[in-house]
Amino acid sequence: MDRRDFIKTLAAAGVAVLVPGLARAANYGRLLILVELKGGNDGLNTLVPYADPNYARLRPRIGLRRDEVLPLSESLGLHPSLQALLPLWQNRELALVQGLGYSAPNLSHFRSIEIWDTASKSDEYLAEGWLARAFLAVPPAPTFAADGVIVGSQDMGPLSGGRRVVALSNPEQFARQARLATAGEGGKGGALGHIQRVESDIRQAAGRLSTGGASLPTEFPAGAFGNTVRTAAQVLASGAGVAVMRLTLNGFDTHQNQPGVHASLLKQLAEGLTALRAALLELGRWQETLILSYAEFGRRPKENQSGGTDHGTANVHFALGGRVRGGLYGAVPDLTHLDGNGNLAHGVDFRSMYATVLERWWQVDTGISREALRGRFPLLDFLA
Repeated sequence: MDRRDFIKTLAAAGVAVLVPGLARAANYGRLLILVELKGGNDGLNTLVPYADPNYARLRPRIGLRRDEVLPLSESLGLHPSLQALLPLWQNRELALVQGLGYSAPNLSHFRSIEIWDTASKSDEYLAEGWLARAFLAVPPAPTFAADGVIVGSQDMGPLSGGRRVVALSNPEQFARQARLATAGEGGKGGALGHIQRVESDIRQAAGRLSTGGASLPTEFPAGAFGNTVRTAAQVLASGAGVAVMRLTLNGFDTHQNQPGVHASLLKQLAEGLTALRAALLELGRWQETLILSYAEFGRRPKENQSGGTDHGTANVHFALGGRVRGGLYGAVPDLTHLDGNGNLAHGVDFRSMYATVLERWWQVDTGISREALRGRFPLLDFLA
């Protein structure tokens, strides 16, 4: 569906359409950074219900003890590898949203991440990512170098089907090897003209995303995720306008030997996010940036026989930023009422997080948000 057809659909449904010059546009001057924890992060060993006896019963070998966690409340604590995030928590710049999920969850990696990326129901198949649909209705400024930038993956995720989406490993390589997601307008005629416009966009974005020697004093951690964060910071330091960035940290499918692997991953995450915050502060953009984590699912509450956890359902995710109202949000996991597969029931639809981004962060019209997410979802209160 192209933008014209989409707007016609909105109008037919009685939804107010934001037309440039006639209505307020979205506030894309506020940056969104999504961090995908690929493979399905174990939420129960991230935000640990250390005071719940059911937690110790379900995880006699891989569970964390009271004296190991970083306590946030009388019953919940962070994994010790997240130590680098404690100053953000103490500064009220870190929120944790518990119980995120959806009805009739799918435990396939491929299908579940597709559901999260497209903001669909479990039995609904959508072609475009939720951000691509939102940008189709209310486009970012044409002066932006790109609508979105993907770092650390070639998968477009929530930007699939978008008009101007760039995937890169670093800005300098992109100047030589740019990759732009094609618009969903193919096959409608004018193919040659469309190709020429895409090629022109690639050249322009490549030139503007080149750092031109820009450097930051921030020290970035070593490793793949540290390099991903460094690349993201370089793009922002270049001054090129973008509405959203998506970073990826791989390796969370911890079916075996989880304790060591998970500790290492969370340490990479915490140190990477801390470095990203430092870079955003140097660039004067921390107050105008929202960082959110997401994953295809969580892990099963009961540990398996291989010292790991299998595919689960409801999960906890991070929200960080200068305008974040720090604290605990959502629904605390109830380990006494598991479903027939031994998994947690979700307490908050994950699309509430997306609706909060659209309506509170970017100030998109409620009707546009409802159409982009194919429904109305309660907003979360983690933004000041």
